[in-house]
Amino acid sequence: MSPLCHRKLLARQPRDRQDLLAQATIAAVNLSTHPVFVSLTPVFLLIGAGVVADRRQWMRAEAVKDLSNLSFMLLLPALLFRTMSGVHLDEVDFLPVAAYFTATIGMLLALIAVRGFNSRSVVLGLGSAFSNLVMIGITMIGLAYGEAGLVTILTLVSVHALILLTIGSIILELAAARDSRLAGQHTPHVLATAWSAIKGAIIHPVPLPIIAGLLFGLSGWELPGVVDKPLQLLGSAFGPLALVLVGASLARLSFAGHWQPAVAVVLAKNLLLPVLVGISAWAFGISGLPLTILVVSAGLPTGANVFLFAQRYNVAQELTTTAMGLSAAASVVTLTVIMLIMSLIPGAH
Repeated sequence: MSPLCHRKLLARQPRDRQDLLAQATIAAVNLSTHPVFVSLTPVFLLIGAGVVADRRQWMRAEAVKDLSNLSFMLLLPALLFRTMSGVHLDEVDFLPVAAYFTATIGMLLALIAVRGFNSRSVVLGLGSAFSNLVMIGITMIGLAYGEAGLVTILTLVSVHALILLTIGSIILELAAARDSRLAGQHTPHVLATAWSAIKGAIIHPVPLPIIAGLLFGLSGWELPGVVDKPLQLLGSAFGPLALVLVGASLARLSFAGHWQPAVAVVLAKNLLLPVLVGISAWAFGISGLPLTILVVSAGLPTGANVFLFAQRYNVAQELTTTAMGLSAAASVVTLTVIMLIMSLIPGAH
């Protein structure tokens, strides 16, 4: 190599290193502002906070159970009532809702049929069907698709809990009654059991505030500020506390024996459900940005409500917690892929 060429090579190396450093910096900045990263990072931090709290013994096992009951009996009803009291059903576009829940409820019932009709299969089915629309979905959709995207996901949010949690509550009450009957415990006639299950599902911390909120919204009244503010504070505490409790449960969880069924739940939630929702939306004639929002919403990780159902009915708690953690971790990749695929489909944005 000639001296001139050697000097040029030496001169180019610092510039190459600077270019690589600049590219790495740009990539890091792009990652830090990516909608998936921005919306999922708080979730992982809150779960991590729960792990730390348990490792430092800031919460005993009894306290986790008590806080779960508090979330289910007080914080979640406050959130649901306040949310549903502002819903105007006459303004809701039910076509995307119909497409989304046709696929979601269909998959839920199919998974229950495959696993068998019992409390465990219902909770695991909800783990594959219930998306974290509020804590993750609204933030991510808003960042990625703007105000137009928020219209569709807020429509889903307005009835998501009403439909899935009410159906889940009724099926769980029926399954719990069947489990008791199979265990040899005295149970009333099947019709009485069905009526008791439906009544128990309505007079329940989930459907009751939803129904009450809808009725209040239909009245045309507005919540007084002195009532609305406490409800807002209680409701805003639900999501963070639920995720901290998931982390505390993860900290004392033995993953042995849970990986295979947890992976099955995650595959159905993160991959199968978006495909089914996409097919359903296409069959309903939905296209453009609403199609993308429906598919991305279906690909969101499992919502924290499923963990509270598992705790309330004392079934599959460790497996549900494992599946939730895996679903959130896997969604970093699966959501990115789903959003990329939807961006490449003509007429889907």
